[in-house]
This record gives sequence, C-alpha cells and structure tokens, in this order.
Amino acid sequence: MRNDKIIVRGAREHNLKDITVELPRDSLIVMTGLSGSGKSSLAFDTIYAEGQRRYVESLSSYARQFLGQMEKPDVDSIDGLSPAISIDQKTTSKNPRSTVGTVTEIHDYLRLMYARAGVPHCPECGKEIRQQTVDQVVDQILALPERTRIQVLAPVVRARKGEYVKLFEDMAKQGFVRMRVDGELCEIADPPKLTKTKKHTVEVVVDRLTVREDIQQRLTDSVETAMRLSGGLVVASVVDGEDMLFSQNYACPDCNISIEELAPRMFSFNNPYGACPTCSGLGVLLKIDPNMIVPDPSKSLNEGAIQVSGWNSAEPDSMATMYLKGLADKYNFSLDAPVSELPEEIVDKLLYGTRGEKIRLEYQREDGGGVFNAPFEGIITNLERRYRETHSDAMKVVFEGYMANTPCPECGGKRLKREALAVTVGGKSIAEVSDMSILDARTFFAGVELTDKQRAIAKQILKEIDSRLR
Repeated sequence: MRNDKIIVRGAREHNLKDITVELPRDSLIVMTGLSGSGKSSLAFDTIYAEGQRRYVESLSSYARQFLGQMEKPDVDSIDGLSPAISIDQKTTSKNPRSTVGTVTEIHDYLRLMYARAGVPHCPECGKEIRQQTVDQVVDQILALPERTRIQVLAPVVRARKGEYVKLFEDMAKQGFVRMRVDGELCEIADPPKLTKTKKHTVEVVVDRLTVREDIQQRLTDSVETAMRLSGGLVVASVVDGEDMLFSQNYACPDCNISIEELAPRMFSFNNPYGACPTCSGLGVLLKIDPNMIVPDPSKSLNEGAIQVSGWNSAEPDSMATMYLKGLADKYNFSLDAPVSELPEEIVDKLLYGTRGEKIRLEYQREDGGGVFNAPFEGIITNLERRYRETHSDAMKVVFEGYMANTPCPECGGKRLKREALAVTVGGKSIAEVSDMSILDARTFFAGVELTDKQRAIAKQILKEIDSRLR
C-alpha cells in the first residue's frame, strides 16, 4: 500500500497538547493560527526535528561524531516521514540602501558589466567620452583614405576667455610656426589680436601630413607632441574635411570634466566613490514639507494657516506677526486673504525668505517700540537651520514632524554620482536598468546591442545576470 500521508500521533513538544494529525505528502501545506498556538512547534520542532534525527542516525558512526547526538522530539510516533530540510525564518536586511538587486547579487554583476563594458558620456553635454592610446589614435588616422591631407593640431585653449599673448610667445620659442585661432590659420609670429572678454580656441599646428603607409613613426611622434602640449588632446584636421578629436583621458574636451577610470565601486551606492554626495546614496533627503507648514491653505495667515514651532501666524504681538506684517507691507498682500489665493512668489518668500532683500519691521515692547530693516530668513529655511543647530532630541522630533522624504535634487533619486549615471550599456544607464521589471530586464539583456569587444567582455556576466532573473 502506497504511503501517501505523514501521520503524527501524540505530539507534546512545547505547548502542543497530545496532538494527532494527518498531513498529505508531496503537497504544499500552510499552517495558520494565533501566535503561540503551536505552528512552529509542530512543523519545526516535531516533524522537521524527527526527520532530521532519523537521517542523521542512518549515517555512519564516523559521520555522526561530527553532527552530534540529536534529541527525539516529544511525540508517540510519526509515520511516512522522509529526511527533511528547513529554511530559517528571517527578515532581509533593514539597510535603507538594500534592494532586490543587491540582495540577489544582480546589482553586483551589473556594476561589473558597466565597469568593463560601459560607454562613458559627459554628465554635462552628454557627448561620448573615449579613452584612446597614442597607437589607437594613429591607427584611426592611418585608416583614412591614402593621400588624404591632414594637420595634427594641439588644442591648447578651448573656448576660454583671454588674449593669450604669452602663450603665442611660448609656442614660438618652442619652434612652432602656425596655429589655428577660432578656426582661422595664421602665423605664430604674427598672431591676431584677441578680445579679452570673448571666448577663443587656440590650436597649435604640430605637423602637416599626407596619409601614406610610411608616415606611421612621424605621425606617432606628432600625436605624442600634440598630447603633451594640450594635456591629452589631439585634433586631426582633414583638409577640406572634418576634424577628428581624440582624447587620451576620460575627459570631455568641451566641458573640461574628467572622470576616473571605470571601476565596479563607481556604480555602488553603498560606496562613497559611487554614492551621490548630496543624499549619500539614499536617493532621498529628509526635507521640510511645505504641505506640513501650511496644512490648510484655505485659511488666511491671520486665521492661523501657519502654526509650527516658533511660527504661529494667528498669535498677536509675536515675532512671527512682526515679520508677516513687514512682508505684507513690502509686497502688498493681505494677511486676511487665504494662502491658496496668494501669488506663488509671495508664498515662496513666506517659506524660503527674501534672499537678502530687506523689509521694514516694526516692534512694540513695554518700554516702547522701534523700527529696523532686515532680510527675512523664511519659515522653512528657519526650521531647517534650527534642526541642524539644535542639540535637543525632543526638538529634533518636533522638527522631523514637519519633514518628508523628497527625491534628491542632485541625482533625481537615482542614488549614484552623475558621472556613474552618464555611463551606458546598450544606451541605458545602470539606474534605468535597475528600474526595469524582471521581464523587461530579461528582454533588454537578451537583445542588448554590443560591439564585438563588449560582447566578449560581458558574455559570462550576461549569463550570470540572466540566471538570476529567471
């Protein structure tokens, strides 16, 4: 007769009261009940414990000496039991930086792929940044059609203001004869007079060549000279054609922004090298929420629309009222008008201050009054400053009651430095891929367009990512 049941008789482990129960084999069974009703005592401390004990007893005496003696649970008998395994009940990490991607290690493989096969772009202008050796530059120039005439230029100044008289003198002393200033060729001995307040581009002509097989050594020397003069940049200007710009560094020649060599840590929001410096990799900032400051904008300021620590707009003869009257007189609005009807610029000045602009303030005391002029800090700005400066835990709790998590303005909630977010694979940043659903991510990686070099590098990485997405 086929044994298709697990029969437990007389289970008394912990708080079980002589329980007898039949459970179907090869089925998913859910045990529910109130806390303390004996669910874990039956599942783990009775059924699992007995199955594990029987399995250990089936091993050799040599193996059992390493596993130790297991106690028999308090039960009369259990029939139909097989060796059992147990998965511990535990919560995942409560680290606010933890995600499904980090827990499953998918993000680790993503970081590795973006570090090894990613294409960096300038975080300012979005232009692709390439790091090229002298040999690679030479090979690309020699790939031009034979007998193409080129000029090797060193861009010593790129879109910067100045007259550069001293630069022209220095280049002449080093033996250079020609240069290109703002796109026009001229003799270094007779440079144009530049306007100091305008931006200029100055490129020194290092060499003039015709593409042939026998110019490789001369071209290599010229490229090295140009890169030395310009700090890693060289322009190959095709006569009657377009310019080819090359960079020896991970740097944008237009924006003068450099990035470090790509490494996995650059794409980790748990690492200071990759985490957004503004939000420390959390993607959100705890900021004062304007809706908490003005919970009911249908009320006017005189009706108490604002009632937060130190700022009760309905309280007469208070510091808050003094500032609010000064603002109303300066910017011509009524304290009796509902806040929802006030212009946006007025609400902005109420919450964030006059940004240095002074207002006329009148105060009254028992011994008289007076008038003075001072800028208004703004209610939100004032609360944020007091929150930073206070040493009282009780006051911190009060201020945090007005706060809410808002997306980081620097990274837009993406948690990484902008340099890392500007690196793409298949046209997508690591943040965009991380935001995908599992199905969309599998589709993306299955059809991602890579060069032969990128695909050779990422082949095993893509395999690991796909196995974890399944």
